[in-house]
Amino acid sequence: MNKSALDLIRIIPDFPKPGITFKDITPLLADAEIFAKCCNEIAEAAKEVDYIAGIEARGFIFAAAVAVISGKGFIPIRKSGKLPGDVISHSYDLEYGSATLEIHAGLIPTGMRVLIVDDVLATGGTALAAVDLIARADLVPSALTFLLEIPQLGGKSRLLKAHPALQIRTILAE
Repeated sequence: MNKSALDLIRIIPDFPKPGITFKDITPLLADAEIFAKCCNEIAEAAKEVDYIAGIEARGFIFAAAVAVISGKGFIPIRKSGKLPGDVISHSYDLEYGSATLEIHAGLIPTGMRVLIVDDVLATGGTALAAVDLIARADLVPSALTFLLEIPQLGGKSRLLKAHPALQIRTILAE
């Protein structure tokens, strides 16, 4: 991917809490050409799966577009309390607190292969929770794709230690 995509990522210090450096992707999303290129790159990883899952909130943006591009169904991985009906939940710790993710129970046929999409791979806590959640739904988490990675936080190593067979891809390298 061309360097101009990285130039569109704003760095916001001390957000959402002091000591956290936030990667703001909204300028990238506002550039139709670069946004489309990123979605098409992610869609390349969707060829070997049955469904595309997106992690709330910014992962939804890419995952929903990739689902349309690739002709696959979309699975929303939501924050706690956002989905009606029966859900499967998974609580986890992240770099600035704790959270719970949920997906609908029984909506997707068991054994389906899933690509999980999110915007940034940091410590890997959210991605690991999403992988575990997909597996608990009797689906196969086969790959993860991220727009960006913050390598110094070790998320990729953490994911591979827990799930060595996972394919992990980052679209924009810093």
